[in-house]
Amino acid sequence: MRILLFITAFIFVGCAPKQSPADAFFETLSAHCGKSYAGEITSNDAADADYADAPLVMEVRTCSEDEIRIPFHIDDNRSRTWVITRTGDGLRLKHIHRHMDGTLDPVTNYGGDSARFDGHRVEFPVDEFSVALFEKEGLTAAVTNTWAIELSDDQFAYELFRENRTFRAEFDLTQSVKSPPAPWGEKMNDETGEGH
Repeated sequence: MRILLFITAFIFVGCAPKQSPADAFFETLSAHCGKSYAGEITSNDAADADYADAPLVMEVRTCSEDEIRIPFHIDDNRSRTWVITRTGDGLRLKHIHRHMDGTLDPVTNYGGDSARFDGHRVEFPVDEFSVALFEKEGLTAAVTNTWAIELSDDQFAYELFRENRTFRAEFDLTQSVKSPPAPWGEKMNDETGEGH
């Protein structure tokens, strides 16, 4: 009887589905929920010169089974939030931009779906919605954007790249910092800009 139970348990464990790279990434990031981390810009693009030395903080602020919200604070600018959600077979990265009064910026909710997992790195090529938005707003250079997030035991990195443009910020996960005030318009609805 014991042998039969052992064999049954062995078969059950052996048949357990392997965790997907997307699920593993999502769960690893969720483990940081409620914590904030300091970082710095490590790229040297001239477009970022105005805030290259500004204090940066990323905050893994809210987490659910399917969504993680990460406000990205540049000094006292609290306009940006990265939103990572599960899709059927991967992850989606979106960028929410707000003004100080909480209203949505015209350029918001852009991003893309994961197309490549490479170890601790996942890349998100621009999606069709974002291409249309960038074209509408005259941001034609952005229609070839790809974003990437790297996540290891000691570092979180956010990257934007396209031809002739690179932005990269790296955050130290080995030591948390005091969380900044709430991002602008946190209680506003991301689709309409209206309060809940």
